[in-house]
Amino acid sequence: MRIHSVQAHLLSYPLPDPLKVTHHGGERTIVKRDAMLVRVEADNGLIGYGPGPGTESAKNAIDKVVAPFLAGRTLADPDALRVHFLEDTGRDPELQKLYCAVEIALYDLVGKQQGLPVSELLGGRVRDRIRLYASAGMHATPEKHAEEALAISQLGFRAYKMHSGIGPDQDLETVRRMRDAVGTDFDLIVDAHTWWQIGDRNYLQATIDGLAEKLGEYNIAWLEEPLPPDDHEGYRRLKELDLVALASGLHEPDEPSFLDLIFAGVDYLQLDLVSQGGYATARRILGEVSRAGLKFAFHNWGTALEVIAAAHLGVCWPDQVVEWLEYPCYSTPSRAGMYPFPLAAEVLKEALQLDHGDLIVPKGPGLGVQVDESVIDRYPWIPGPWSVVQIDSKPPGWADSRGANRQAS
Repeated sequence: MRIHSVQAHLLSYPLPDPLKVTHHGGERTIVKRDAMLVRVEADNGLIGYGPGPGTESAKNAIDKVVAPFLAGRTLADPDALRVHFLEDTGRDPELQKLYCAVEIALYDLVGKQQGLPVSELLGGRVRDRIRLYASAGMHATPEKHAEEALAISQLGFRAYKMHSGIGPDQDLETVRRMRDAVGTDFDLIVDAHTWWQIGDRNYLQATIDGLAEKLGEYNIAWLEEPLPPDDHEGYRRLKELDLVALASGLHEPDEPSFLDLIFAGVDYLQLDLVSQGGYATARRILGEVSRAGLKFAFHNWGTALEVIAAAHLGVCWPDQVVEWLEYPCYSTPSRAGMYPFPLAAEVLKEALQLDHGDLIVPKGPGLGVQVDESVIDRYPWIPGPWSVVQIDSKPPGWADSRGANRQAS
């Protein structure tokens, strides 16, 4: 089987009304959500699909470097083909990550040719389901987060992640209200990434320590990214205090950095399959996570295609190692969630199979799902950043559009 063509389609969904979310030190305005659909066609007519980073820079690199390399190549062993790519392109780390995103579509294609699910190509599944945590809350009021957590629990999920960062007292009040709303048998996850990411009014170390201790009293599943991503010594110090379970990893730039974070001793290591090295990196990191006696939680903030791509690797490990997969909960007229993003579900012709908060991973060839290519025409690309950040400490009219190339939760 030879590769005939590789196409990277950028897609956008404009929000009906811009969404303004206020946080400690500023405000973010979300105007759209972006995605990428990678399509790889073989000379035998089979097509493999995969998700990719929804940015113009990623598409340009795929169009100019990855696609020309793959066109005409024999596709039998994706791992061997990757080695040739790295040798031909000088092992540029960012280009390697993009190739590994495209490689998901290559695995889908090989699986379809061989009549095997991707999970079997990645080592073989040891289970058929993976636990999801529903990810939604966007810096809302404590009351709104409690309402949303309850609504999501009523959908059958067993865990809810919210974005904190509206001020230490309000963050704690939010968790208190959520716990009261959902009871003790439901997992709550606190994402603290705005404490350091936005502006210059970051929480002080003493504040973070005190808040971590109080959050631990509410038995949260974990506290995600309370410190800057490169402050591994800070994570080591916070871990030694043993106040609350910690999670981090989705901003690590390379494998040595991941390994150092594992050594620092977070409880849950996170990785985004699409933006941090695909199956190749994740498979190596998972081995280290297992050897260190830690747990792993997939990060995902995109479409249903990203969810299923991660799930195929996740079920190759027992849940004692890969415990969680993030499931973004976007709102619909009849369902609670953060905001509408219908493209996320409509990229597939049929909805993913969920059962009591678990994703049932299909056993069909490739990724086991049918992609709806009509989304390419129905959701044309809209240039520009997906969100803009206004920081309180900056003069009026100044805006930070760092979100243009990153849509992480």
